[in-house]
Amino acid sequence: MSMPIRDRLFELQDSDYAAFQAKLTPGVPLERFIGVRVPDARRLAKTIASNPETAEFLTDLPHGCFDEDMLHALLISEIKDYETCIAAVDAFLPYMDNWAVCDVMSPKAFKKHKAELLGKIRIWASSKEAYTCRFGLEMLMTHFLDEDFEAELLEIPAAVRSEEYYVNMMIAWFFATALAKQWDAAIPYLQQSALDSWVHNKTIQKARESRRIVDERKAYLKTLKR
Repeated sequence: MSMPIRDRLFELQDSDYAAFQAKLTPGVPLERFIGVRVPDARRLAKTIASNPETAEFLTDLPHGCFDEDMLHALLISEIKDYETCIAAVDAFLPYMDNWAVCDVMSPKAFKKHKAELLGKIRIWASSKEAYTCRFGLEMLMTHFLDEDFEAELLEIPAAVRSEEYYVNMMIAWFFATALAKQWDAAIPYLQQSALDSWVHNKTIQKARESRRIVDERKAYLKTLKR
């Protein structure tokens, strides 16, 4: 069904890059990697987004290759209609099994539908499926830490408790970003030990590595380590 698109991916193959990707993506076997660099996959997604074969590709799940999953995420990111995009996201999330595919999916349609999106984010972030949860938290970080920020939204990631490494890393990334953008609202979560200990300390580490946080605040964060 998806062989024409797979052929296009193989035309972009870099075997050395496939080995490199596999090292960065634990749990995904090397044989699933074609070795397509993300900029090349992104250009391909833009080229074929409106092709008839693409709609068929998006329903042909699960895919056999990591690079097909990456392309799938990038194609979803190109969908312009919000409801169509949400349906495609929800259909794909159960098949997502690694951080790279999760993090590359950033639908453009979400930007103009913040009110509806927030309800979906709450559902995704409460999921026990690691990458559904991670995706929800990443969308909250992407769309709700700037002009649409409300302090109570920090309760969404703060409420998540997980044994999954990539979920906990996302929570730490979220709060480190919140400290850079919304310090006054975010810092009480560390002062009051509202986060899991590992997430708490990882948040401090990532925040202290950030160029967006001034040295005085970094010094203060160091005193909050647990």
